[in-house]
Amino acid sequence: MQYFCGMKIAGFTIIRNAVINDYPAVEAISSILPVVDEMVVAVGKSDDDTLGLIRAIGSEKIRIIETEWDLSQLPGGKVMAIETDKAFQAISADSDWAFYIQCDEVVHEQYHATIRKACEENLHNRGVMGLVFHYLHFYGTYDYVGDSRRWYNKEIRIVRNDKRIYSFKDAQGFRMDDKKRLPCKLIDAYVYHYGWVKDPVLMDRKLRNLSTNWMGKAMKDRIDNMEGVFDYSEFDSLKKFKGTHPVVMQKRIGAKNWHLEIDISKKQFTFSKWVMYVLEKITGRRLFSFRNYDLI
Repeated sequence: MQYFCGMKIAGFTIIRNAVINDYPAVEAISSILPVVDEMVVAVGKSDDDTLGLIRAIGSEKIRIIETEWDLSQLPGGKVMAIETDKAFQAISADSDWAFYIQCDEVVHEQYHATIRKACEENLHNRGVMGLVFHYLHFYGTYDYVGDSRRWYNKEIRIVRNDKRIYSFKDAQGFRMDDKKRLPCKLIDAYVYHYGWVKDPVLMDRKLRNLSTNWMGKAMKDRIDNMEGVFDYSEFDSLKKFKGTHPVVMQKRIGAKNWHLEIDISKKQFTFSKWVMYVLEKITGRRLFSFRNYDLI
């Protein structure tokens, strides 16, 4: 579906080593192409043919900028924010909104019209600087999602094309001016995060590739104690996914060649986290959670 009006939305993302780490980068970018008028992809110098992978998408909307990651900024994920800002700054000046997607995130086509409508409705309300999406975090296979406070349940993914805005910390969210949180509207759309869905051998390899400079000590120790296969049993709470996956993910899901037996009745909480978990299920509210935004 294509949309036509005076409003312009630009998409933007960053990617490096997509082939080695088996990121669903093509699916991520393709999932928002029908919503955006241009798509800026900052492709970092890679150890594989990530550049060729992105070029092969073949959309006239895509504009690639080639970058080189400063790997000295890897600890804590700061380099992600630096690269995200490069992509954001490259967005055309006549774009009204900027739609950020990370390359392990996908937007279901059922939300395209909702997203466009939200941008149109808030276009002239300058008090709204961003739009917040709900999140589903898949874990292990495409059949399970995390349902605990370990997983952030909302985040900004559309911001004004206002160059005062910048990517915050590890590029999870955005801030403006002097670390000011953005006033945002929550919209009825979800981002599907697939970063923790991989063959256990591929997940192990991906995390070992990242662990040298990226992961904290606990994750490094956990990986060092594994024998080439990621242990998916260490979760606090999961639930079965009962919806449908985006069309752009169907080929990847069809090629899935691993099987995991996950006992979702198992819960692994401290007492305090169990109390917070139960309160959220009863009230529908996540109390005392970190936010990169102010809802209005």
